[in-house]
Amino acid sequence: MKISEEEIFYEGGPAKSDLIINLLAGITLVGLPFTFGAIVRALWLRYKITNKRVSITGGWLGKDQSQVGYNQINELRSVPRGFGSYGDMVLILKDGSKLEMRSVPNFRETEKYIMDQIDFKRSKALQQNVQGFAE
Repeated sequence: MKISEEEIFYEGGPAKSDLIINLLAGITLVGLPFTFGAIVRALWLRYKITNKRVSITGGWLGKDQSQVGYNQINELRSVPRGFGSYGDMVLILKDGSKLEMRSVPNFRETEKYIMDQIDFKRSKALQQNVQGFAE
């Protein structure tokens, strides 16, 4: 069995336009919580999307890390934000838990890539489970 190398599709932080839009919203008193959230995301949130897994590092000072293999993902939902320049995604796992990805840059391409990887892993698993008649 050949083990392929992990190829990185995206590695980096949230969309910069999220920070810019929320900094502008911070001019008003109502927009301040959104501004602080965008600053925290810009400082400590990092995504790494490869052909084998989705890894998210975040939390206070970037100390929390979550990794999910594509075979664990049951469904992907996404919503455009920032006039369509970035978006939010929710990975719904087979055990029912949810993993949120906020302010993902180029989220349409990222969504397509993740869906392609999920479909590839599922078809590969189905091929391995197929057994024929042996004489």
